[in-house]
Amino acid sequence: MPFVNIKKQYIAIGMLVFVALFFFNTRPAFQCQITQEVNTYLPTIYGITPTYARLAQKADLTRLSQTLMLVRNFHWVIIEDSETKTKLVENLLKESTLKYTHLNVKTQKSKHSTGLDINICVFKTSKYYTSWYCASGVEQRNAALSWLRDHLRQVEDKKGVVYFMDDDNTYALKVFDEMRKIKKVGVWPVGIVGGMRVEMPLVTDGKVTGFNAVWKSFRPFPIDMAGFAINATLFLNHPEAKFSRKVQSGFQESEILKYFTTREELEPLADNCTKVYAWHTRTQKPSITNPKKLKTPPIPDDHIEV
Repeated sequence: MPFVNIKKQYIAIGMLVFVALFFFNTRPAFQCQITQEVNTYLPTIYGITPTYARLAQKADLTRLSQTLMLVRNFHWVIIEDSETKTKLVENLLKESTLKYTHLNVKTQKSKHSTGLDINICVFKTSKYYTSWYCASGVEQRNAALSWLRDHLRQVEDKKGVVYFMDDDNTYALKVFDEMRKIKKVGVWPVGIVGGMRVEMPLVTDGKVTGFNAVWKSFRPFPIDMAGFAINATLFLNHPEAKFSRKVQSGFQESEILKYFTTREELEPLADNCTKVYAWHTRTQKPSITNPKKLKTPPIPDDHIEV
């Protein structure tokens, strides 16, 4: 009998070991659920991202959100160019574990307009077509700034940084560490933009003295939206600051920066603007075969969210 009791004890211990090994072997499935670390000593970064419905939207937002999950004290303000909030974006945000605010506002004027308003749109021509390209994301960013001001008035800790982020750009984690150093407005280089390998502020003795830019270099601030961030409290001090529909595409950066700083006051970051931590990447428009042109039509997949 004592031998039987000992045998039962070994069996029980063996079963516990088996359960423990099973749990730890399946643990990676749980590790995918990232809980953001909150540090009250770090300024909150408010990332403002306009987005619009297209085939690659979910892919772009998924890539961006999984980068942002690794950023501490980050609040994502995402604004859809839509009459209503879509389930695609809503579900992606819920599954992301990010702290977020989901807004929507429809652009008042289409990106490609037939109106010849040089104050709003830029004339573009090619071998195949001519069109007017209008600034995008204006209403969406302004809606986010309206939300931001209301939010900051209600919270005790107003420390923060505002960063305007395209949904298909690429960001290194170091850029978020850099922008937490900002006192007013910080700047850094951006890769693959404006027809250049890198568009960047030029720095002499720790001060911005010019810009290395070839596309419309006469702009007040010849810089990409991914190349600067602004102290959040400045938006409370300047309630009039906003983007404008009366400004051409490519001049929106200068339009918002004029409220807060001069060239001489800009704070060069990223090792005196010698390191690239943000890239103006653009997702190529997917080429999808028309099912009607195929001899054997594929199985319908409209029920699957892509």
